[in-house]
Amino acid sequence: MTRIETTLQSFDGTQLYFSKDTVENAKAAVVIVHGLAEHASRYDYVTEKLNTRGFTVYRFDHRGHARSEGARTFYSDFHHLIDDVNAVVEAVLQEIGDTPLYIIGHSMGGFASSSFGTKYPGKVKGIVLSGALTRYNTKVAGELPMELPAGTYFPNELGNGVCSDPEVVSAYANDPLVEKQISVDLFNSLGYGVEWLKEHAKQFVDPVLVMHGANDGLVSEKDSRDFYGDIASTDKTLKIYAHLMHEIFNETARDEVIEEAIAWIEKRI
Repeated sequence: MTRIETTLQSFDGTQLYFSKDTVENAKAAVVIVHGLAEHASRYDYVTEKLNTRGFTVYRFDHRGHARSEGARTFYSDFHHLIDDVNAVVEAVLQEIGDTPLYIIGHSMGGFASSSFGTKYPGKVKGIVLSGALTRYNTKVAGELPMELPAGTYFPNELGNGVCSDPEVVSAYANDPLVEKQISVDLFNSLGYGVEWLKEHAKQFVDPVLVMHGANDGLVSEKDSRDFYGDIASTDKTLKIYAHLMHEIFNETARDEVIEEAIAWIEKRI
């Protein structure tokens, strides 16, 4: 297994941190799309599991996050999120040729991945969603005052809700690459994006595994139930994990969750 770290130019010239963990004779490739305020390196464990099973793994930091360019945690248009995913997918497809490609997206990365599938159907062989923000059944930002001006930032207080494992929560809080502030513009853009995703649900036709923790306090499991019910995919699976919180890939049952995701992908190669 070999790791290469570099940058990738997105659709508008923004340089995104980009990494690949390659295996010889890979049976498939996976792009991991991380969540709000975090970064690609928080998926080292998932990547290791995928590598062991014969998958080459590609990761990137969202614009405005960690090692990527862009105003910190700022979006003026939710389509930038989607089109960054598309830029990464296009670059990976050029590199891997006929090798099957899949996406795993978590939380805001789940929004980006499901929206990518909606806007660019058929580009990948399947999409796995983890705690994806696909509706607004839980207000991730709490009740923000409506009068907050553009450019306002507030503290990242997501940490306590990410996981039931105190070591994961502590590592998140002390991670220098985790963004400590979030812009109101990002949440406003996501709000518009969620409405767009809901309105275009029937355009989502890719094979999809929708995974969610029943005790997720950041993104309601109802988001995933609603998304699953609304989309037009003929190959779709919904898995709700009792007792698990938001980061199902970091919960104590993570090996079981990761195994289900890998097994789902393997059946579709």
